[in-house]
Amino acid sequence: MKEHQYRTTITWTGNTGSGTDHYNNYERSHDIIIKNKAIIQGSSDPAFRGDKSLHNPEDMLISSLSSCHMLWYLHFCSVNNVIVIKYTDTAEGIMLEGNNGKGHFTEVILRPTVTVQREDMIELAIALHKKASEYCFIANSVNFPVHHKPTVKTP
Repeated sequence: MKEHQYRTTITWTGNTGSGTDHYNNYERSHDIIIKNKAIIQGSSDPAFRGDKSLHNPEDMLISSLSSCHMLWYLHFCSVNNVIVIKYTDTAEGIMLEGNNGKGHFTEVILRPTVTVQREDMIELAIALHKKASEYCFIANSVNFPVHHKPTVKTP
């Protein structure tokens, strides 16, 4: 088995001058820094006093699942002679928050819309979503179901 390591640095940028002396006195802003890549500016979700114009961890989790599925899917289409000419996914996740503030995701639904070159590719294109979901590293790492509701069409 191969081991792959990933490293990121998170730097809090939300100190408005008094640190965390009060729940309302600091911003949730932070930078996600990965060597030789663009910095991602993050915050918490607006429901948790975050900046709605910045990426939040919940959005990034959903995006990671969607992106991982897409990359595996495109791979399997490529090696199976299914020519994808367009791919868009509108993914959504459901997170429950308890009265104590603890929360967890209960599911994520990926809704990829895929355009393939020819009609005779549609059946296999639909089937390859299952294979992609079996290989997705991120989906294999979460403790909630990741559902797939694909649409495959021709131009």
